[in-house]
Amino acid sequence: MAQGFSLKDQLFNAEKIRYLAGLLAAGEPSFDPERFEAQVMQKLPALELKQRMTWIADCLAAEFPGDLPDVAPVILRALPPPLDPMLTDNDFGDFIFAPFGEWVAEVGMDHPELALDLFEELTQRFSMEWAIRPFLNRRPDLVLARMTDWCGHPHYHVRRLVSEGTRPRLPWGMAVSLDPRDPLPLLDRLHADGTRYVTRSVANHLNDISRKDPALVLNQLGRWREEARQRPGELQWMTSHALRGLVKSGHPGAMKHLGYDPDAALSVSLDLLGEARIGGALEFSVQVDGAKGQPVLIDYIVHFQRPGGKTSAKVHKLKQAVIGKEPVRLEKRHRLKADATTFRLVPGAHRLEVQVNGRVRTGLDFELRE
Repeated sequence: MAQGFSLKDQLFNAEKIRYLAGLLAAGEPSFDPERFEAQVMQKLPALELKQRMTWIADCLAAEFPGDLPDVAPVILRALPPPLDPMLTDNDFGDFIFAPFGEWVAEVGMDHPELALDLFEELTQRFSMEWAIRPFLNRRPDLVLARMTDWCGHPHYHVRRLVSEGTRPRLPWGMAVSLDPRDPLPLLDRLHADGTRYVTRSVANHLNDISRKDPALVLNQLGRWREEARQRPGELQWMTSHALRGLVKSGHPGAMKHLGYDPDAALSVSLDLLGEARIGGALEFSVQVDGAKGQPVLIDYIVHFQRPGGKTSAKVHKLKQAVIGKEPVRLEKRHRLKADATTFRLVPGAHRLEVQVNGRVRTGLDFELRE
């Protein structure tokens, strides 16, 4: 059987460790790169991705013992040139520098100013969004003050760290004790950034906040719209991205903010096309009719059967449209993978619903067969 793709092996492997060891050896004549490689690789293959970051950091600390003032010069001498500051998106850098951030967080808590100096440099090679969070919890005023300066930094990776590092629900990240309102002055400055890598982070940050405080997010977006400091097209993209969680849940305020009327008088029909089988597809057609010129945001919801008799609903995008002389007619083929690794399909009773402008308008039960 063919082996599946392994992100951990792509990001942290023998070749990457050799590259890191070479950078260190170039600045530290007494450093033995082969010994370091052997030490890291002795345990690395058995570890998961985040564990590999921590293990490499532990090995670095063992090679160069001491507090942050002792090891900071070692780190700085090992760094390659910064990522290209002229790019605007999708330049994520190299994961192999993430352990440097873990190392700084481990030995630098008593030297926060120096740690922030290092994060400013490191994040221009790979984002320090995880490593900075322990400092936010211990020294929030100091970190937020430095982030205020970073909002005007010439390198967009440093500006992005301000938003990404303070996200309430950062994937893989330590929880932070900040009030969701604390970073808003920073987002105020960053939302008008000219780099999509930064504005995407701002939108993701707002999407995190919206899970607990939708009104705060809607008010913030409304104020940015009135201020008109961001290009209209980019602000519209940010708004849609920031509200995606609320849109999936059918939040009326989010719908109205995006120009969709949850209470619009609409006629919606749904028809199943054929039999749904695991390994095949769920095929259906939808028709939406209403007043001419009415904007509609059409989603579909599949209520999946789960082991133990529970159900799980998943919302999927279908179409953004404006009703014309004729109704909006759509057909969809939703694949039902038999070999999915993250969501196992269970045969039995299921339900399909159509949500338009945030409201479920119609639905049908169907049987998923093996």
